[in-house]
Formats: sequence, structure tokens, C-alpha cells
Amino acid sequence: MTMNRFWALAEGPLPAWPQEDTFVLKEGEIPTPGPGQAMTRTIYVSLDPYQWYYKQQRIEPVDAPCHARTVSQVVRSRMDGFAPGDFVFNTNGWAEYGLMGKDVWRPNYMVPRKLDESSRISHAVGVLGMLGLTAYAGMDLLASPKAGDTVVVSAASGGVGQIAGQLAKQRGARVVGIAGRDTKCRFVTDELGFDACVSHLSPTLPADLAAACPAGIDVYFENVGGKIFEAVLPLFNAAARMTICGLIAHYGEEAGRDSRAMLMKLGEPVFSSRGVRVKNLSVGDFAASHHEEMLAYVGPLVAAGKIKYREDIRQGLEVIPAAFAQMLRGDNFGKMLVQLSLDPTLGQV
Repeated sequence: MTMNRFWALAEGPLPAWPQEDTFVLKEGEIPTPGPGQAMTRTIYVSLDPYQWYYKQQRIEPVDAPCHARTVSQVVRSRMDGFAPGDFVFNTNGWAEYGLMGKDVWRPNYMVPRKLDESSRISHAVGVLGMLGLTAYAGMDLLASPKAGDTVVVSAASGGVGQIAGQLAKQRGARVVGIAGRDTKCRFVTDELGFDACVSHLSPTLPADLAAACPAGIDVYFENVGGKIFEAVLPLFNAAARMTICGLIAHYGEEAGRDSRAMLMKLGEPVFSSRGVRVKNLSVGDFAASHHEEMLAYVGPLVAAGKIKYREDIRQGLEVIPAAFAQMLRGDNFGKMLVQLSLDPTLGQV
């Protein structure tokens, strides 16, 4: 092959939520690595809610592949420490091929690294990657659950939520998940080991959550906002802790960038009267200082089956925009990935 296909943002204003014409499929030559660079073939593309914020803010380079974390294999290298055949974590984005290394744009904390093939390489963009670090930083480092606490996790069957809740269980907490349809709620309790799970689709969500948390809420791991936050708010105990990881319910709003401030204002009477401590999570603040610490703790738990992790893997470059929109709507079941090429470690597409 000599051509590289990729998805880029279409020109013009963006809608509140991605539509069919929000992205355009383009072709270009497969890039040639310069000094200090390597050219890689994309295997897995990670689709995550924060990417819509990147697009809304036009953070990505113009007329370039939409940003995403990826697992790739080195094809050609002029980059020290990386050789053809190596599997790597990098940021090829929504593209079949890409460059990494010197002068290649990436978010400043997403540094390319060689992968250990002793675990599934797809885990590098999931439970053993930034998702795992996000859950670890937000739950263990910021919220610090302890034995006997009641911990509530929204989007509990999603990529971050499933890990965060299981980390709280490791600390001896009672964990209640909030998910969508019944199959997701059963997965959260039967497979992940949460003590209870309520559906945000229920017309009686506030009452359901109150019944699942008879002793109130000591820790809340926020991924969604909106009506879920409103159901949680009256249940906070004195000195409770809340980590704001994401607010996907607000990403399509005009004031989405200010949604954290909006939640703070909405909850201020309760936060002040009950001494609730609220922390905003930016995983980049922990990437350099705690990634290896997270791997040393979470890695053995995953290997021993004490932390379980579900992936929702779609196939082919063409499906990325639709899969991305489905993920934002919550129609995925587990961590959303799109596989673009053969994973040689599995021997299958």
C-alpha cells in the first residue's frame, strides 16, 4: 500500500453532537519518517469522550487525522529505541498510518512508549494506559476510599468507570454503580463485583439511588453530570469526596467548557454545609509522576483476574465516526476501540 486513509474534521462550525457530515474521509501518502521519527501502522484506535472536547475547541492540527490514542506497530524507524516490528503506544489518531517522534504533534503528556507483549497490547489504551491511570488517580489518589465507605460511580460499565469501581472494592468500600440498560447493570454487579447498580434510564432514578445507598454517599466518581449528579447531590454525607472525571452529559452544550463550574455552583449549598471536598481530575497532572506506580499496582490485579475489564471492539476505519457517536451516547458496552489492522499478538483481525 502507498496511500494512508484517515478521518479529519470537516470545515465549518461543529454541531453540538457529531453528525454524519462532521468528519471527512481523506487520503494521503503514507508518511516517510525523518530523523528522530518512526512510521507506524495503526492496530487499535481508542475512542474517548474527551476527544469531542478537543474537536470542539479545534485543538488538533488543521486538515490532520482526528486525535486519538492508538496502539501501533513500527514499520520504519529512524528513532532511537524503536525498531520495525515493535508494538507501541502512540497517537496516530483516526488514521491507518502515522508518524511519532521528533516534531510530531501530540498532547504533551502522551509520550510514545514500547509495549510489553506479556499483556494484551490493546490494554495500553485502556486498563494499563491512560484509562487505568485516570481511574487510579481519580479514585485512589484524589478520593481515597476506605473500608466501609459507600462509593458511587457513574458510567460504571464504561472504560474508566469499571476500573474505578473495582479499585474502590480493593479498598474495602461498598460500591454502587450507575449504568444504562439492564444488561450493563447486571455486568456491573455480576462480573465486576459492585454491590449494587441502578439504571439512569429509570424514571425513579433518585429514589432508586437513595435505596441503594441507605447510609448516604461518601465518595462519588463523576463521569456524566446532568440528572445523575442531581440524584447524587442530596445523598452526600459530611466530609464526602467527589472526583470530577468527566461530564459527558454537558459536552454538547454551548457552555460545555464551563460545566465543571456549573456543577460547583449547583452543589455549593450542599458542598458548603456538609464539607464535601470536590476535586477536578486532569490525568495529565499524574502522567509523569504516577504512571509506573499505577502499573505496579493495577497490572498484577488485572493479571490475577481481580480487576476485570471489558472492551467493545469495532472493526475497520470506516466505522470510526459512527462508533464515536455511539460512544458519546453511551451505546457502547465497555471500553470503545476500533481495530484497523491485524493484531499479530492474537493472530486474528
